[in-house]
Amino acid sequence: MSDDVEEVFVNPLRDPADRRLPRIAGPSGLVIFGVTGDLSRKKLMPAVYDLANRGLLPPGFSLIGFARRDWEDEDFAQVVHDSVKEHARTPFREEVWQQLAKGMRFVQGEFVDNDAFEKLRATIEELDKAQGTGGNFAFYLSVPPKFFPQVVQQLKAHGLADPPKGSWRRAVIEKPFGHDLKSAQELNQVVHSVFPRDEVFRIDHYLGKETVQNILALRFANSMFEPIWNRSYVDHVQITMAEDIGIGGRAGYYDGIGSARDVIQNHLLQLLALTAIEEPASFHPKALVAEKLKVLSAVRIPKDLGRHTVRGQYTHGWQGGEEVLGYLEEEGIDPQSTTDTYAAVKLEINNRRWAGVPFYLRTGKRLGRRVTEIAVVFQRAPYLPFDSSATEELGQNALVIRVQPDEGVTMRFGSKVPGTSMEVRDVSMDFAYGESFTESSPEAYERLILDVLLGDANLFPRHQEVEESWRILDPIEAYWDKHGRPAGYESGTWGPAEADEMLARDGRSWRRP
Repeated sequence: MSDDVEEVFVNPLRDPADRRLPRIAGPSGLVIFGVTGDLSRKKLMPAVYDLANRGLLPPGFSLIGFARRDWEDEDFAQVVHDSVKEHARTPFREEVWQQLAKGMRFVQGEFVDNDAFEKLRATIEELDKAQGTGGNFAFYLSVPPKFFPQVVQQLKAHGLADPPKGSWRRAVIEKPFGHDLKSAQELNQVVHSVFPRDEVFRIDHYLGKETVQNILALRFANSMFEPIWNRSYVDHVQITMAEDIGIGGRAGYYDGIGSARDVIQNHLLQLLALTAIEEPASFHPKALVAEKLKVLSAVRIPKDLGRHTVRGQYTHGWQGGEEVLGYLEEEGIDPQSTTDTYAAVKLEINNRRWAGVPFYLRTGKRLGRRVTEIAVVFQRAPYLPFDSSATEELGQNALVIRVQPDEGVTMRFGSKVPGTSMEVRDVSMDFAYGESFTESSPEAYERLILDVLLGDANLFPRHQEVEESWRILDPIEAYWDKHGRPAGYESGTWGPAEADEMLARDGRSWRRP
């Protein structure tokens, strides 16, 4: 055999049709920039351990932390150990930990520190030999967005973005991806000048949730929903992401960004796209992205933004039995700040399937409870052959997809009340993930980190989707900047009265999750 032909080993015992075999990552490693942050401690490191515990990582998997702290490798391993014990989903097993700990290294340095990046390069080369990572590394940027370009350019300058022959190098970038269309385009340009487009993974952890993937299964694996999933039967769609916490210690990050940029631009528009897309030709990333892009490019914002968008700020109140501060009283917040902690917008999709069906998106902090759901609300029956008094308690049929925390699906429909008279009222039929399957759902970050190592981009928004989402939100943000202040709403309630009025003008009301 000639030297320039690379022989690919194929396991003769592995049948691709065997569904019992999980997808296991090949030789690889993960470098986490900003490894001392909350995201890394509470989500990323536990997710790596859970993957190892489930046998989905290669034996020589390597984890490198990069941060300013003056740590030795042992200190880093101890931090990972403590994070795993506290936050991992699966039970702690000493033998799994020992295997994982062998491949852990720590590199101290600032993002401008050339010596630190040289040390990182040497560490990767050392792990290639010691752990057999095959030169395959993903660089996870768990850092404030302003540092993205700097880190990416340092990786290029020190040859870390260029994989050895037959290997790969990937960049994983956390949201927010830019703060408007212009900044997103500039950032895309920088990142794509260093990493090929197919090797850039933009993390939206919502897309890693089982229930979000279930939207596609629900629609396209069943024939009972598709015939009514259109303007002829659907009255409107409500997509809600509510949090019961305030900004915590994130004043520096949050003030000036706000809930619309933080949540609507990425999470909620992605949920809208998955709810509204046409059936893709396959679940190949390119086919899925093509359909999502068609929906996002057909989204239209209302002409009268004053009547069909609302922004709010939480005020002093009571939540969960505790007295809590208003947003403007939080530490580090400018008392004149106009940053929104609540946002609600009405959008429409100009295509044959959805013309005239409003999609109401809302998100907020310090709301009644933590919940994310998609409610597809159907039109009322065209004729009810009952006395009007018999249907007083009958609402509209609805299909509610609960993304978190009680993952599942609820169907609401009318049923006769037992008794001698004909009385119809709403009842619910419920499917809960936790009760229907023996296996608990993996954390979103487990699925996403594994997909990065496998090179599967199905659950990651592409740069065109990011830019289309900013095209939708930018005019709304520009309008808000020039018109008044956010409406106040008391902590622990479901948002400002103006949001209720926005739906009431359309003859509708918000669902109480």
